[in-house]
Amino acid sequence: MLTTPQGLRSPVAQNLLETGHGHDGVWKSLSGWGNSPKTSSRVITPARDSDLVALTATDSGHIARGLGRSYGDAAQLAGGTVVDMTAMTGVRLDAGSGLVTAHAGTSLGTIIDTVVPGGWFLPVTPGTRHVTVGGAIAADVHGKNHHRDGSFGQYVDSIDLVTGDGSRVTATQGSDVFAATIGGMGLTGTITRASFRLTPVDTDWMFIDTRKGDDLDSVMDLLADSDDRYRYSVAWVDLSGTARGRGVVSAAEHAGSDATVLRPRLEKRSGRVEAPAWLPRLVTGPTVSLFNQAWFSAAPREESGRLESLDAFFYPLDRVGSWNRLYGRLGFLQYQFVVPNGEETTLTKVVSTLAGCPTPVALAVLKRMGPSAGGLLSFPIPGWTLAVDLPLGDPDLATTLDECDRAVAAAGGRVYLAKDSRLKADVIEDMYPELARWQEIRARLDPGGALRSNLSERLKLTG
Repeated sequence: MLTTPQGLRSPVAQNLLETGHGHDGVWKSLSGWGNSPKTSSRVITPARDSDLVALTATDSGHIARGLGRSYGDAAQLAGGTVVDMTAMTGVRLDAGSGLVTAHAGTSLGTIIDTVVPGGWFLPVTPGTRHVTVGGAIAADVHGKNHHRDGSFGQYVDSIDLVTGDGSRVTATQGSDVFAATIGGMGLTGTITRASFRLTPVDTDWMFIDTRKGDDLDSVMDLLADSDDRYRYSVAWVDLSGTARGRGVVSAAEHAGSDATVLRPRLEKRSGRVEAPAWLPRLVTGPTVSLFNQAWFSAAPREESGRLESLDAFFYPLDRVGSWNRLYGRLGFLQYQFVVPNGEETTLTKVVSTLAGCPTPVALAVLKRMGPSAGGLLSFPIPGWTLAVDLPLGDPDLATTLDECDRAVAAAGGRVYLAKDSRLKADVIEDMYPELARWQEIRARLDPGGALRSNLSERLKLTG
C-alpha cells in the first residue's frame, strides 16, 4: 500500500469552472492551460482503482485528467466524462536504488520535494512541477536534457492501467502495451500508478553557463556545441522586432557538494506571485517586443559557473501562479514541433513564417533532441524542437500554422500532441508513421472505444 503524504489532494486546475451537477459527478467547463477551447464535461474524482473499473461498466466515453497543464484539448471530452486523477496520490521511494513507485495523480513537484533531500532528482522534467505522473507518461514529457538523457518514458519500468473495458493491466518495458502507452495521450488506458528510476544528485543546486547569440544561426551553433559538453541546455529566442532569431543559451550541470559551501544562504525559491483573474490581455506586440529587448539586454554576453537552485533553472514560470491569465480572455496556444537533424532549413523557414505573422510570438524556446524512448506516439526524435506561445485573436493564425504543419511534416518532423489544440487529421499519419500499429494495440485494449478525448476525435486517432 502506498503512503499518501499530507496535502496532496488538489483541484484539477484553476481553469476548471463548475457549471452544474450531474448524477455521478459534476458538470464543468474545461480548457487546457491555454484557456481555449472550452468544453463541458461530467467530471468524476476516483479515489481507487476499483472506482475506475466501476466507471467502465456504465460510461460511454471518458479520458483522464491531471493538473490541467496540457495546453490544448488532450484532457477534455465534450459531453463525455473526464476523470480527475488528482485524488489518487502517494509516493514510495527505495532510497537505495532510486526507484519510485507513485500513484498517477501525484505531482512531479511532490516527488521532487520527497526525493531531493535524499540525494535524488527526476531523470527528466518538463518546464513545470505541476504535472502528474500519469500525465508525464501519457505525454512522454521531455526536458532540457533530452539530447543526453532522452524522455521520461525511458526511465519507466512498469505502468498499471485500467483499460476501456475495465481490465487491469500492468505494462512493462519491451511490451507493445508499454510502447503504445508511453506518449499515448491516455488513450490506451487510465494510468493508475507507475514505477520509474531517478537520477542521483549531490545537492539541489545547478551550475549555469550562459552565452548570447546575435542571430538564429549562432544560437543553433551554441546549442549544438553544448550537446556533448552539458547535460542540460536550452535557448530563449527572440522572434519579435527586427532582431529576429537572436537568443540566450543556458547550459547547466548539477552542482556538487561544494555548492552548499559557496552559497550556503542563497534563497532557493523566489517569491511566488499570482496573476489575478481580472487581468486584461497583457501580451501584445509592443509588450512582447519590450520584454524581449529587456531580456536580451540583461543577459550577459558570456558567463560561467552561476549558481541557481533547481527550481530557478527548471521551473522559472512557476514563480507566477496562473500566468496563462496574462493572455486575456481569448487565451493562447503553444505550437511545438520537432524536425530531424539535417532539416535546419525547415526550422529556419518555420521560424521566419512565425516571426513574420501579425500574431506576436510571446515566448520561443529552442532545444536539441536525442533518440526517442520508443513510444509509438512519442513526440521526440533526434533533431531540433521549437516551442512558441501565441495569443489567440488573429483570424489568419490558423492558416499560418497550417502552412507550418505542412513544412514540418514534409521534413519528417511532427507536432507535439500534448501541446496541440488545432492540428488537422490530414497530416497526422505523415507526422506519426507508427500510428496504424498504435491503433491496432489500442483497439485490442479498448474494443468498445470508451477512451476518447477531444484531441483523439479531432485527429481521428481512435477511429
